[in-house]
Amino acid sequence: MKKNIDSPNLSDDIQLEIEKILLDAERQPIEVEEIWQLMDDVWDSLGCNNIKNEPEKVSLFYGHPVWLLNGLFIEQHNVSILHRHAIADWINVNNNDIISVLDYGGGFGTLARLIADKNQEVVVDIYEPHPSQLALEKLKAYSNVKFISSLKKQYDCLVCTDVLEHVPDPLSLLAEMIESVKIDGYLVIANCFYPVIKCHLPETFHLRYSFNQFTTLMGLDTIGSCNGSHATIYKKIRQEPINWKKIRTQEKISKAVFPFLSMSQSTYQALKSIFLQTHKN
Repeated sequence: MKKNIDSPNLSDDIQLEIEKILLDAERQPIEVEEIWQLMDDVWDSLGCNNIKNEPEKVSLFYGHPVWLLNGLFIEQHNVSILHRHAIADWINVNNNDIISVLDYGGGFGTLARLIADKNQEVVVDIYEPHPSQLALEKLKAYSNVKFISSLKKQYDCLVCTDVLEHVPDPLSLLAEMIESVKIDGYLVIANCFYPVIKCHLPETFHLRYSFNQFTTLMGLDTIGSCNGSHATIYKKIRQEPINWKKIRTQEKISKAVFPFLSMSQSTYQALKSIFLQTHKN
């Protein structure tokens, strides 16, 4: 990514802030690890804490220009953009079943625009509390894509990329997502329940191993992986009140066993590495 960001759609203050952030990067062009570090620096500068929830500080963080920088980076990063192309391609292949799409937490709008580019008949709503001015400007060329501030209807398909690991109660948010999808509709969800950046909350990491158990309890059928991306495809097969007592009990169990599963996985990886190294020699 270039150090100098020159766009007529950015205010002078935002443009200067982004250029200042880029000056802190260790090398140019920057890689995903530098983006993560820049986001961590902003997180720390605002006094955010991924153990203690402080909504006002977190809101400032998600409204910070570093997220605009992240959106610009995604559109230039081969792996990130290919993942989004894969999701958009799957929706396009299934266009007989999918006419309306909700991009939940759609950020810069990259995925929504890709979906619209591949099929102009699909209507895409982006549910995003912090749309940047540049993201809004980019949508002016699309009559079938818009940002929305509230959920008022159900959709044929929901897409959600790397959102749930950022919130203190991901299961409540997942339930809201499911509620916004029609019966027999689809959810394409990509998660990263790993500590790659500080805004990934540790209280969500247990879902690394148990997420599909909760989707089943909430009325979804797991279709499988979305080839070419880290997303999983689900189908909503029933609509009934969620048994929150059962969900919260399972959540406690999931959190309790997570350290042991994580330790077992680490031990397995270490032993595998030793085994492969031994056989190389």
